[in-house]
Amino acid sequence: MDLQQNEFDQLLLYEHARKTAEAGYAKNPLDADNLTRWGGALLELSQFQTLPEAKKMIEDAVSKLEEALVVNPKKHGTLWSLGKAHTSQAFLIPDRDEAKVYFDKGAEYFQQAVDEDPSNEQYLKSLEVAAKAPELHVEIHKHSGFAQQQSTGATGATGASTSAGTKVND
Repeated sequence: MDLQQNEFDQLLLYEHARKTAEAGYAKNPLDADNLTRWGGALLELSQFQTLPEAKKMIEDAVSKLEEALVVNPKKHGTLWSLGKAHTSQAFLIPDRDEAKVYFDKGAEYFQQAVDEDPSNEQYLKSLEVAAKAPELHVEIHKHSGFAQQQSTGATGATGASTSAGTKVND
């Protein structure tokens, strides 16, 4: 995998965040903020993985984020991150109908985040973009570029869902 310096720096940053969150979890497994950071780091790290590894990493991110919601069900940053995770999963699935299930879940979580923090521009933009995601999915999978990208290792798994940024506010 040929990483540019900026990508390498991001990889190191997210790997450090993942390790720090993992260590924090050992000390306090009921820290919703830490679980959200862990899930977010896994989601971002998935961009640098091969397709099977990216899918697994996103599943792990969803698990951590869902665990955070058990601790704090109204945590809007976690809800938003879950929206990103499900949207990312959808883009990795070639079948339109199967992907739609994940797009719908993503949109539901984005809506919940907006409901909890209606003035958050990032959440509003994510909800808006989520409505267009299935159409983008069709275009991506129609062209061979996505299949070629999968075979080279980098997935871009969260690219469409993180264009608004990765900062989680609560």
